[in-house]
Amino acid sequence: MPTRASAAEGPIVEVRRSRKRRRTVSAYREDDRVVVMIPARLSAKEEREWVSKMLERLERSERRRRPDDAGLKRRAADLSNRYLGGLARPATVRWVDNQNSRWGSCTPADRTIRISTRLQGMPAWVIDYVLVHELAHLIESGHTAAFWGWVDRYPKAERAKGFLEGVACATQLGLQGQPEDCSEEGAAAMLASAPADDSDPVTSA
Repeated sequence: MPTRASAAEGPIVEVRRSRKRRRTVSAYREDDRVVVMIPARLSAKEEREWVSKMLERLERSERRRRPDDAGLKRRAADLSNRYLGGLARPATVRWVDNQNSRWGSCTPADRTIRISTRLQGMPAWVIDYVLVHELAHLIESGHTAAFWGWVDRYPKAERAKGFLEGVACATQLGLQGQPEDCSEEGAAAMLASAPADDSDPVTSA
């Protein structure tokens, strides 16, 4: 049960105390507020300290998930160097809001990469996977065995594929989720129509 809701300067914060929660503190967005989950034993002072700390962590996490076009291109260059031997060198990498049936696209002829804004807010490793996928098209244009060999150099490739399949399936089924805060567990939760834990919480022990 929620113990407090406040609307000071900044987001509305709702603190939920749990007797089952022993040590960890987590925060995530739910509708128009930030929910902070804390152990029931914490004092009022400790609660205030943890709320402040978790709001800062959540903000940092969200900034990492929503890079601008310049940040997206820098991220792509870093991924190319780390996993593709620096062979993929895109001319541009940018967000687009007109890709509703795909997560990203690449035009090898002019070396342009476009990433769907639907990915904004998803875990960084999911966005990185889509970037690596599109970067690999600059090396192998088709979905050949060689192409997948490049993509699978990314350590979380299979995990990200499963995550995106879960989100896509949930969308097709018309289930409600929180794409701005979803996680791997969240994708599964959306499929199961779970009401509360479909976010990607920032957690601390």
